[in-house]
Amino acid sequence: MDKLPTYSESPPVDLPRLARWRLKHRMALALCLLSAGSLLLSLPQLALLGKQSVQLPLHAEQILQKCHMLHAKPGPPSNFHQRTKSDRFVEGTRATLIRNASIWTGDHEITQGDILLDKGIIKFVGHASPNMFNKFKDLVTLDVGGSWVTPGIVDLHSHLGVDSAPALYGADDTNSLKGPVLPWLRSLDGLNTHDDAYRLSISGGVTTANVLPGSANAIGGQAFVIKLRPTAERSPSAMLLEPPYALNGTHVDPSLPPRWRQMKHACGENPSRVYGNTRMDTFWAFRQAYDTARQLKEQQDVYCTRALAGEWEDLGEFPDNLQWEALVDVLRGRVKIHTHCYEAVDLDDFVRLTNEFQFPIAAFHHAHETYLVPGTLKQAYGHTPAAALFATNARYKREAYRGSEFAPRILAENGIDVVMKSDHPVLNSRFLLYEAQQAFMYGLQANLALAAVTSTPARIMGQDHRIGFVREGYDADLVVWDSHPLALGATPQQVWIDGIPQLSEPAIASKPASFQQVPRAPNFDLEAEAALKYEGLPPLMPNKAKDVVVFANISTMFVPDRMGGVMSVANVGEGSVVVLRKGVVRCRGAAAACANIFASEDTEWIDLEGGSIAPGLISYGSPLGLEEIQGERSTHDGTVFDPLTGSIPSILAGSELIKAADGLQFAGRDTLLAYRAGVTVGVTAPSSNGLIAGLSTAFGTGASHRLEDGAVVQDVAALHVQIGHSNRGPSVSTQIAALRNILLNDESSSTRFSEVAKGAIPLVVQVQNADIIASLIELKKEVKTRTGTDIRLTVAGAAEAHLLAKELGEAGVGVILTPSRPFPDDWESKRILPGPPLTKESAITTLLAHGVTVGIGIVEQWSARNTRFDIAWAALESDDKISREQALALASVNLEKLLGVKPSGGLGDLVATRGGTIFDPEAKVIGIISARRGLVDLI
Repeated sequence: MDKLPTYSESPPVDLPRLARWRLKHRMALALCLLSAGSLLLSLPQLALLGKQSVQLPLHAEQILQKCHMLHAKPGPPSNFHQRTKSDRFVEGTRATLIRNASIWTGDHEITQGDILLDKGIIKFVGHASPNMFNKFKDLVTLDVGGSWVTPGIVDLHSHLGVDSAPALYGADDTNSLKGPVLPWLRSLDGLNTHDDAYRLSISGGVTTANVLPGSANAIGGQAFVIKLRPTAERSPSAMLLEPPYALNGTHVDPSLPPRWRQMKHACGENPSRVYGNTRMDTFWAFRQAYDTARQLKEQQDVYCTRALAGEWEDLGEFPDNLQWEALVDVLRGRVKIHTHCYEAVDLDDFVRLTNEFQFPIAAFHHAHETYLVPGTLKQAYGHTPAAALFATNARYKREAYRGSEFAPRILAENGIDVVMKSDHPVLNSRFLLYEAQQAFMYGLQANLALAAVTSTPARIMGQDHRIGFVREGYDADLVVWDSHPLALGATPQQVWIDGIPQLSEPAIASKPASFQQVPRAPNFDLEAEAALKYEGLPPLMPNKAKDVVVFANISTMFVPDRMGGVMSVANVGEGSVVVLRKGVVRCRGAAAACANIFASEDTEWIDLEGGSIAPGLISYGSPLGLEEIQGERSTHDGTVFDPLTGSIPSILAGSELIKAADGLQFAGRDTLLAYRAGVTVGVTAPSSNGLIAGLSTAFGTGASHRLEDGAVVQDVAALHVQIGHSNRGPSVSTQIAALRNILLNDESSSTRFSEVAKGAIPLVVQVQNADIIASLIELKKEVKTRTGTDIRLTVAGAAEAHLLAKELGEAGVGVILTPSRPFPDDWESKRILPGPPLTKESAITTLLAHGVTVGIGIVEQWSARNTRFDIAWAALESDDKISREQALALASVNLEKLLGVKPSGGLGDLVATRGGTIFDPEAKVIGIISARRGLVDLI
């Protein structure tokens, strides 16, 4: 007979030693008899183990079974990997053989390997002989020609299905606002199976997601792990991966260990903001809740001590409470706790809470300051929690202000598990792999970066016995990539979930052969050290170079072509130099040909090691330069008055439109990080919740204050309005009517609207919906018919603009796509063109094919630093339709044209990169060349 589990690791408190000895042996005998099917003694006889005159309750066997299971630890059955098919197998699914794959298994690589998928699980991984699988009569064979295969992407932190796309009031089930402590709520109960994002996330390789409640509450409720594929049942329950056995009243088999449960906690600003509390209030709420659960747990322990001892008299019902049972399970070590927690004070508070009530944490999520206090994490009860991070998304709240791109590498160096997560839809989980790519670029080891979105989150959520690895016996959740998964823009060629292919006709773009290799990461050792030295706030202002600078060993150079485009410079090649005096290019080509420029000067030589020089990039679409911390109003310029929804103060009546230039804030951290990544100009409009925003400005991102030379590139660029559907605002037709009246009524028009009507400055309309864009095209025609002037119209946002690509091209309307990779955030953005692998064309290639001038932008200012990767991605997924020159134009000269920014003359701002071009993640920006400001800044 197998060794029988005992009820408790330690004896109940306050029992004499003899009583404890008797209890131990009574429990063992009772459990032995129960496990043998009670063949030796009946339940009435079993009562003699206690008080012989007591009548056993009818459900005594069930009570003893429950008591027996109280301390059972979760995990797979011991024979799990002997299974011959998955519990999620769909009958009729054909077996699939993937041949000649470069396999990353979750912890190591296999070269030119083969993988067999059958009955929903992986049946073979290795090198198959030619006739090894002849027994399969209907085998699908796919030769991937050396392409990389990885486990399906696992998202440890998602709100798929509860924070649905498009966002509609009827499907908003992320947070309950019924109180700060709600452990009885379940994300499953709000899971929307019609979320448009499932298909998009699958197309990015995501196969499994942990769907968490939101972070409005200290304890937000229970989370559930789902597979993303559609099911024949079309129900939320059919998507679940290993839900608790007792879900929906399912009978619990006492021979099986329980399954892991998941729960969301949150500390810091969110619960404080929602409930008007302080951190002290939130942690008192935590302690009260856990004390309630502790008392219930102790009552259950005492009850089971008596039941297992046969002491049934006056025992009553098993003490349970549906509201608190999940939190009791936390104290029994059967729940994975996922805690939204950012900064040191909250991390320290929560670690103390775990030790006070003795429960482990699975992971701290967001965790922006964990890299500063790894020792605190190691003091948590039971084991060190993982850190589930964003790569570069930070500074949007005060508690995220010290977030660092070097956090993943620093935490890994301290022996702490690193997970990259999406917090979907905060980040579109379709691009969760991009988070791992960035973590790798900033120093996380390649195997740990890949593990951070596969095997590590699978282990943290307690599912690493079946997902997160390419191993025999594991779920058949795999992705074949078109390039190495750490290469920028890596896109699935096919995704399998439970052995079922998810992409019916995948669109595959050609990629350079070099993209099949592990990329080279730049050296950021000094920057990582500075992040620690300055506690997350290292100095970001650049250093000014000498007046004469020579950039040597340049492989390529791109410059504006003075015809509205970008060109490659022909006489610059391997080993060339570029000589500058006060930011102005004086010579380029062979070093000998330029020697007379620098021979007698005090010259600073900088080796680019085969690098490149390219135009400085422009950022548009976010409040960059007007806002430092999104969640702190005192750091904002503020919001302008809207004439359609409220009265304008008399002091402003009839005055000039609001100018963003008047509210500029220089030397902000997002602004300087963008500058250090090659974004030399920001164009920003006043923030508005209504029709008229005001006048945008163009400013230098590297300037320290407004009065510095070149700080304000152009005081006024364009006039900005926004039109869209709103629950509280005026109708779309009212908004367009107001815009028509302003443009056509000369007497009531402001000076700036008159300039728009005369074509002097662009009108930039923030709009997503194709129907509204169509109305704007008609309005443009109407203005031309009645005034004879063809206004300069640009639509920004423009998620559905691809539907009108032909019409936009014919009407001469430009488009700024923000963001450059679309997502159906709301109903107005629902009809996106997602691009590969779901569609062959992207919105960018479609618009360019119809002669539309296209620029790209961003939504939140933290992402300005990633503009160079956005243009690279656009080119990579275009299947060679977008050249490097055209990609550079998307975030430089095209934006100048669309936003009314006059070219500065000459070559404009230039960016020098070492070890590659501005498109390459392995290249590092090391210099900004500015003739406008008369200097070269060194990064």
